[in-house]
Amino acid sequence: MHHKADVRIILTTLVLLSSLLLSGKVASAQPERFDVFTPIGKYIVKGDAECLAAWFDDNLDLSVITQEGNASRNQAKRIIKEFFDSYTPREFVITHTAEKANMKYALGNLSAGGENFTVTIFITTKGDGYKIQQLKIERM
Repeated sequence: MHHKADVRIILTTLVLLSSLLLSGKVASAQPERFDVFTPIGKYIVKGDAECLAAWFDDNLDLSVITQEGNASRNQAKRIIKEFFDSYTPREFVITHTAEKANMKYALGNLSAGGENFTVTIFITTKGDGYKIQQLKIERM
């Protein structure tokens, strides 16, 4: 019988697994919480107004440098596209996030067109999705 060998293999496997778990190398069985700002941040740094606008609510509060006010999704998409055309995004880093009840908030720094901007994003959960309620892009 290879009973001792089987026990040794099982013990070796358990030791390896526990060391991997302690080192954080094995993904936990719990799914990672979805971070809505990850895709939004990607679209900002890519300068992709079309994909970014898919996150806009039907109407939102928009402030881009000197233009500000309430805008429809299509108006906001056009304004953001003009901004990205004028200021090619290079880097976008979210510096702060917060959430309360059905609202999420992010503050980030955008390097675009050789200038630096502060970006503020307010999101609400609607049904089973997220919608941008407010987007501000201001010079630092």
